[in-house]
Amino acid sequence: MHDTPSTTELIDAVQRYLNDVARPGLTGHAAFSALVASNVLAIVKREIELGAQQRTDEKSRLLSILSADDSEELQSLNHQLCEKLRAGELTVDTPGLLEHLKTTTISQLSVDQPKYSGLKPSED
Repeated sequence: MHDTPSTTELIDAVQRYLNDVARPGLTGHAAFSALVASNVLAIVKREIELGAQQRTDEKSRLLSILSADDSEELQSLNHQLCEKLRAGELTVDTPGLLEHLKTTTISQLSVDQPKYSGLKPSED
């Protein structure tokens, strides 16, 4: 039986090539471009691994905050959230709103910039 590599395995292979083979032999702008490409692949991989669950969780929080119908799409829910915030219908006192905004931001940062210093747990 022949198993094809998974999407993340393919991404890992290209990333290893860029980091271990191509980039060491490059200089200047080409080396920088290879680094950027490697970082983009890392973001894509994290999006594949984390994105679906993050979107499911985000939709669940928005359904609760907006008292919306489960058939609504995430993009529509986010649009409704923005409209209600602009109109003053939702405020910092709205139950779950601040936690939703914080969680959504942290989720996105965990995909885009997982080494962002603000994601590190505070040492109290």
